[in-house]
Amino acid sequence: MAKIHEVAKAAGVSISTVSYALSGKRTISAETRQRIERAVRELDYRPNAGARMLAGRRTNIFALTEPFRADTYAPAHMAFVLATSIAARRHDYDVLLLTEEEASAGMRRVATSGLCDAVLVLDVAPDDERVGVARQLGIPSVFVGVPDDHDGLVCVDLDFEAAAGLAVDRLADAGHRSIGLLGHPPSAYLRSNFPPRIRAGFERRARERGLDPAVELPEPGGNGSRGVAVRAAVGALLDRGVTALVLHCDDAAHHAVLDELAARGLGIPADVAVISVGSTFDTTAMHPPLDVVPLVPQASCDRAVDLAMQMLSESAPAAGVYLIAPEYRDHGSVVQPDAPR
Repeated sequence: MAKIHEVAKAAGVSISTVSYALSGKRTISAETRQRIERAVRELDYRPNAGARMLAGRRTNIFALTEPFRADTYAPAHMAFVLATSIAARRHDYDVLLLTEEEASAGMRRVATSGLCDAVLVLDVAPDDERVGVARQLGIPSVFVGVPDDHDGLVCVDLDFEAAAGLAVDRLADAGHRSIGLLGHPPSAYLRSNFPPRIRAGFERRARERGLDPAVELPEPGGNGSRGVAVRAAVGALLDRGVTALVLHCDDAAHHAVLDELAARGLGIPADVAVISVGSTFDTTAMHPPLDVVPLVPQASCDRAVDLAMQMLSESAPAAGVYLIAPEYRDHGSVVQPDAPR
């Protein structure tokens, strides 16, 4: 990697002139600046982060706060970490990952030390402690998720309520009158911001369409296996007369649902329609493949990084919630209205 003295030599100027040109602290003639910029490009010179901080310039680092807890569902969370990193690299940024469970401490540390230009907040809780910290920081923050108290914040997320409503509409249009939502354990509705939005969207749209909705939130079974509880919950829904299921749960729970339907001799979609909502995993790999309204980490993280970059420029976005419209992907697990049931 090129050093600053190599840039100075190539441009025919002193090291201090290069420093002044890059920091903007002193006026440099247009001709000299052009020579320095040309040398920087040709040598691929990049000032180190410490020097940029001392000069008051950007660090080209985003802090990404993603607390890892004992109950963290790692595949989905790491999908968002990876998506954020990819989005950041498109803007020549790197990511500093903060994983401590005491998330607010890490945010304060990196902000006060000048280690990053902005903070991206993942795994947002309804009453997230990082909301207050974000309002106190002197650098931009973007939440990938929507806390209950989001006044003055910039938040981006999938429109989960619309996603659930999209699934309900597909089932209603296919002629189903009694539908069930199989969700996460009850604790997830206190810890995360999106499960309550899925449930609210499901129940509201079902009422609007004149359907009979039912909800099951299975806890892990007494032997520690959630699969047992999931299968029991599916049985309870079917015993109530449910003919269609909306699944908002992890991939293991999806497989438990399919196992229970198969054990009862019920086919998809002939006997029971099934739609997955808010999934980050591939539902086409299941047997049979399932229709899905997916949660696409890259879409959310691309938007979040774009908003962060705007906040670092003169055209900063207004505070508010930026929702991503849901997309329905048909894989044949719901009988179409004109098909025999």
